[in-house]
Amino acid sequence: MPDEKAAEFREMLETFPNQFPDREYQIEIVCPEFTSVCPMTGQPDFGTLTITYAPAQKCVELKSLKMYLQRFRNEGIFYEHVTNRILDDLTSQMEPRWLRLKAAFTPRGGISSIITCEFVKKTTG
Repeated sequence: MPDEKAAEFREMLETFPNQFPDREYQIEIVCPEFTSVCPMTGQPDFGTLTITYAPAQKCVELKSLKMYLQRFRNEGIFYEHVTNRILDDLTSQMEPRWLRLKAAFTPRGGISSIITCEFVKKTTG
């Protein structure tokens, strides 16, 4: 995905202030209807995304997340790439303490894939 288009996707993600920034807690979001397109075959890929994160100053706004994820519906992108792209986009917009994204894709040709990636905020000192 070219950088300009990637930035356009990322900018769709809206956030709101975390009212409990000093409290360590987790938010889990499950998106059971994620779709993209296999860049090799042009066939649709279906998966369930589970986003678990510990917010710092910002939380992701769910409607914007839904609209952002729907943009991948017609994108030719490999499982591994789309999972890491979503992680990068979420962490750049939200700046969480940590975030884990698990993408469980439905079987195609008798093979299923689960891609899990994580972000942990680096601490200085």
